[in-house]
Amino acid sequence: MSKTSINFVTMLALLLLAMPWAVADDEKTAKQPVEKTVDAKDTGEPKPAKLTKARLAYITLSGATPEGAPSGSPFAELTDDLATIIGRIEKAAEDDKINGLVIEFKGLAAGYGQLNELRAAIARFRESGKKVHAYMESGMTPDYLVATACNDITLPESGSLMVPGLRVETTFYKGMFEVLGVKADFIHMGEAKGFAESYTRRGWSQPVKENLTSLVDSLYEHIVDTITSDRPIRRKQVIDAIDIGLLSASKAKEINLIDRVAYGDELKEQLTKEYDADELVYVLNYGKKKVDTDFSGPTGMFKLLQLLSGTSGGKASSGKKIAVVYAVGPIMSGKSSSDLFGSSTLGSDTIVKALHDANEDDDVVAIVLRIDSPGGSAIASDMMWREIETLDKPIVASMGDTAASGGYYIAMGCDKIYAEPGTVTGSIGVVGGKIAIGRLMDRVGIDTGVISRGKNSGLFSIETGFTASERDVFRSNMEETYEQFTSKAAAGRDMPIEKLRDLAGGKVYTGIAAKANGLVDEIGTLHDAIAEAKKLAGVKADEKVKIETLPEPVDFFESLFGDNEAEKEVAIKIGTQFSMEQLSPELAAIAKKARLMQQMFKEPVVLTMPFDLRVK
Repeated sequence: MSKTSINFVTMLALLLLAMPWAVADDEKTAKQPVEKTVDAKDTGEPKPAKLTKARLAYITLSGATPEGAPSGSPFAELTDDLATIIGRIEKAAEDDKINGLVIEFKGLAAGYGQLNELRAAIARFRESGKKVHAYMESGMTPDYLVATACNDITLPESGSLMVPGLRVETTFYKGMFEVLGVKADFIHMGEAKGFAESYTRRGWSQPVKENLTSLVDSLYEHIVDTITSDRPIRRKQVIDAIDIGLLSASKAKEINLIDRVAYGDELKEQLTKEYDADELVYVLNYGKKKVDTDFSGPTGMFKLLQLLSGTSGGKASSGKKIAVVYAVGPIMSGKSSSDLFGSSTLGSDTIVKALHDANEDDDVVAIVLRIDSPGGSAIASDMMWREIETLDKPIVASMGDTAASGGYYIAMGCDKIYAEPGTVTGSIGVVGGKIAIGRLMDRVGIDTGVISRGKNSGLFSIETGFTASERDVFRSNMEETYEQFTSKAAAGRDMPIEKLRDLAGGKVYTGIAAKANGLVDEIGTLHDAIAEAKKLAGVKADEKVKIETLPEPVDFFESLFGDNEAEKEVAIKIGTQFSMEQLSPELAAIAKKARLMQQMFKEPVVLTMPFDLRVK
């Protein structure tokens, strides 16, 4: 071949290589120019084109995050519940117009179960490839535990981080009762069933104290492990920081508890550079529903009445559905109830109906029972358990902050039980009794005349404590209830009764400890429980299903004017709420607890954990 021919072939090859060839699979990529910038650290790889505008969803987390089906309260739409907040985060993850997420923390007051739900939602958001940035002016432990799930954490230089560890407090009233002439007479099944000790002792008994110490240790270890796994910091440093409790922003940055010390405007400037955008904007209150609160003008009264009536959002349309039944609040017989401000009780009739309706709905393929309850009425708990036992469809329990005593009772009938790491559960035991105020009445000049027939006619009298005969009858009834509780729990967990009774006795556990000892099946969120329900129903993991929340909320006017007793009760609650809260938050809490006890102990046997337990 001549030299001229070789040159021609070489030139032809160079021309072919220089032409913008693109196969069909790469056609879209070839049409999109990639802006490449070169610096000292450039590896030669093309970089993404510079953003003209970066849009970050902005969500604020503050106060309580109520859990449950939509409330019938007239103010329910003005506050975000847990499911709504998580829905907003998930919406941002799927929104192609959103490049990232900023979460501002302003005093989040969520329990340890709910904190895990929020952390899991943030983790799912990050799986989309987008970043989550946490900002707080100051943060307590709940704020910080959720913030550690984010890509980075920022505090202003005047801010502070408050992570003082854990503290359990229980108020004991025996001394006050003695001064007043009041006698608390309670019986409990289970040495660690400590509910009544608030009224019968001046301090914890040793079994109760040991059990609560174990609970605090488990929660503390969970906090330390969470921070250590999420932050570039050693375990010893985390423990030292908790022992200090209150850290300045600069100190928190120094030991890597946070990433930036910056004011809000400085954070925005830094994020603009990080996203390499000409402009960065916050989409404030991203995904939050607008509620019309302008009641002026001729139509204002109609809008106000519509708000007061509450809305259920309607039932989900046809197609495969998972029914999520929310069992939230202290357990009572009858219908669930809520007051003007959304505080609720869990009525067995309401939950039984919701479970029945879900089971009869041909579109519902499985049920998830979301529990956040310290327990309550034994008979009401058993009625719900029985309904669960008769269901044809798969049912999975998902435990929130608390699923103890009666709350555990209703879970044990489910096909599978999921708990959050920090869920307080167990408390398998029984308590019952009364508070006698005869001496108090004597002191204030109130006399009582009595005519009785029957050896144990004073069984439920508030004048005196139990006689020996009455105590024997009461104890016998409680022993039978305890036997039913432990037997059903052992059967539900497929566990020898001896082992179950070792775990019972009123002892409470975190979700982590309950998983270790076999009281629950898995550690996971509501999201995980729904995925398991789909699996049990034979639905493919990637198949879309609708979520229907039950029970439907009670119309506000129906609860207000349904009967004379309801009307009277609401009026008393409104007056008490305002007057007590204005006088003293502590008195308001005591008054609320007294009302709850009065309602709960209308029945002789109660399955409840010490619901005045305060973990701080």
